[in-house]
Amino acid sequence: MCGIAGFFKPSGFNEADAESITVKMCNSLVHRGPDDAGSWIDGSAGIALGHRRLSIIDLSTAGHQPMLSDSGRYALVYNGEIYNHLEIRKKAERAGHRGWRGHSDTETLLAAIQLWGVDQALKESVGMFALALWDRQERMLSLARDRMGEKPLYYGWQNGTLLFGSELKALRAHPAFCNQIDRDVLPLYMRHGYIPAPWCVWSGIRKLLPGTWVRFTAAQHDAQPGPTPYWSLSETIANGQSDPFEGSDQEAIEALEAQLGIAIAGQRLADVPLGAFLSGGIDSSTVVALMQAQSSRPVKTFTIGFNEQGYNEAVRANSVARHLGTEHIELYVTADQAQAVVPLLANMYDEPFGDSSAIPTHLVSKLARQHVTVSLSGDGGDELFGGYGRYFNHKAENIWHKTQHIPKFLRKPADALLRSSSLSFADKLLRKSSDNNGLHFDKSIAAKCAMVANLIQCETHGAFYRAMTSHWDPLLVMNTAGGTLPYGLTDEELSHIPETVQRMMATDSVTYLPDDILTKVDRAAMSVSLETRVPLLDNRVVELAWRLPYSMKVRNGQGKWLLRQVLYRHVPRELIERPKMGFGVPVDAWLRGPLREWADDLLNINRLRDDGYLDPKPIHTRWQQHLNGQHNWRDSLWLVLMLQAWLKEINA
Repeated sequence: MCGIAGFFKPSGFNEADAESITVKMCNSLVHRGPDDAGSWIDGSAGIALGHRRLSIIDLSTAGHQPMLSDSGRYALVYNGEIYNHLEIRKKAERAGHRGWRGHSDTETLLAAIQLWGVDQALKESVGMFALALWDRQERMLSLARDRMGEKPLYYGWQNGTLLFGSELKALRAHPAFCNQIDRDVLPLYMRHGYIPAPWCVWSGIRKLLPGTWVRFTAAQHDAQPGPTPYWSLSETIANGQSDPFEGSDQEAIEALEAQLGIAIAGQRLADVPLGAFLSGGIDSSTVVALMQAQSSRPVKTFTIGFNEQGYNEAVRANSVARHLGTEHIELYVTADQAQAVVPLLANMYDEPFGDSSAIPTHLVSKLARQHVTVSLSGDGGDELFGGYGRYFNHKAENIWHKTQHIPKFLRKPADALLRSSSLSFADKLLRKSSDNNGLHFDKSIAAKCAMVANLIQCETHGAFYRAMTSHWDPLLVMNTAGGTLPYGLTDEELSHIPETVQRMMATDSVTYLPDDILTKVDRAAMSVSLETRVPLLDNRVVELAWRLPYSMKVRNGQGKWLLRQVLYRHVPRELIERPKMGFGVPVDAWLRGPLREWADDLLNINRLRDDGYLDPKPIHTRWQQHLNGQHNWRDSLWLVLMLQAWLKEINA
């Protein structure tokens, strides 16, 4: 696990100047790689590669980056881990490769690229990674990202120079960076609390899509070529639908446990101490149970607890840890400790990021880093096996069916009428719906009318689901409406999935999972130099999951059925089947109490008006309703606060 950065200026540059800039870019990523640093520069070709290293495999200088292939043709900087690199080594040796200098997966990846080319090497690799590869022969730069988007990679042309890096702070350290906010992406943030790939808050900068690679040459000066997929979740889903798993329940349980066991065995590979996060839920408990089954010593597990009622899963995690016999380490966090993280978030995430569970994620990462360098995580189970409560919210589906009965020629007039009225129709349609299931309904009549107006305009279930899971209606709160940029799966890709819940799962797997969940974990953990690994997102597990019939994921109204059966082989059902409390913090109470002064400053009407991005009126209304206890606007207000905190950070 490391940080990478660099730039490509086809017209060439002075190497001494480039060295200084590269060092500055990489120094902004020292938290991602505190153990070593390096750069490789070719001024005549206009390429500079930089690296910060967190040593995990092959701690010797043989793992130093940037690394050249033994032929000298390729130069590589790479962030992540290739879990099957030992198998790739054996395959490379059978193909004639000799003369290994060390045992790092970086060297293995270079050998694979040299033997088979970039595309095939990526297809051979099972892991999480982001990389930049310079081909000295072709004078071509290739950027690539892992299949599910565990590792970040940003890139884009700025004033004639292509910048790239693991985090935006590295790009901002380059003197060519333009520092111009892309207003068109802010409505996406206000809807979802994150900016979905390929978009970025900065103009001209993109996030590389998961499962793709992109290449640049001098002939493409200032061009933004489209990424080439080497793996596609959409294709994986289509293949799973055409080749479904046809075994019995028992065979499916055994197949899933075996595949998870292979994934976890590969992810336990490290030359440094390793442990796991344990919340006591289905996903993390399954990962820890299979880890412990493979280990001759107690696995180190980590959780944090809160004394506030409704926010503490530490008791359940402790029960699971005792049963499995792990070396369990827990920390009960005070409100002051948690609140001390809040000022760090804007710099930690580099973009506006509205998920308040970044706070406990950072705290549990900080706890784990005191004992290990690598921690496995249980993320991904909800999206793969149907775990989120919003998937089973029948009111949402009822709303969808009701809106579909409205003739298309009446939808625009109905939209206009709803936005100019306080019809009780909207109140009836959305009555008793709750954001506890991930559906974000504004409780005021005017906002309900606006919500229904949005839903009426949705012609596909995909558009409907995105609208239903939105925190804010951009038309209500943005000075620039926008929000029409394409992202996620297309309606055509979703149309091949027969079950509504699985369409939601697919949508979340390409948007919410990489751009919220995995972003949250990566930045929170890497801010304290902790590597995280996610076994459930091994591509072989993902491919198996999408072959499974819907009935093995959702049964009797309960999600994650098959994953539960695997876990029950290791942990008694009664330790798991308890009401989920969530991995969050009591932000709603903090905003009315110790964080009120901070929030008041950021939500000041004059500040909002002067910044010029948001309409202060609806925000002020929600803030007052939250303060007087009329409504709990925790999530939507937190989005605004994180945007305002980020704006304050970049303007400091």
